Amino acid sequence: MERKNRKMRIGVVVSNKMNKSIIVKVVRSFIHPVYGKIVRRTTRYMAHDEKNESRIGDTVRITETRPLSKAKHWRLETVMEKAK
Repeated sequence: MERKNRKMRIGVVVSNKMNKSIIVKVVRSFIHPVYGKIVRRTTRYMAHDEKNESRIGDTVRITETRPLSKAKHWRLETVMEKAK
């Protein structure tokens, strides 16, 4: 049985206070259908961080996975850029 393509998001870690869990803020931009203005929307995802390797401010890539808890449906794939 083949695994289907999984969704991936790139965002910034805003919280790592939990054990093996992080909160990632993802910003998306789109053009408003009526007014034509560029609109920014943010979404917060709870992701599984098995090794507790990410810190606040890191840019990370998360990927969709099976439900790990009530709120966790994403897992950390890579830390793309460390915070300064």
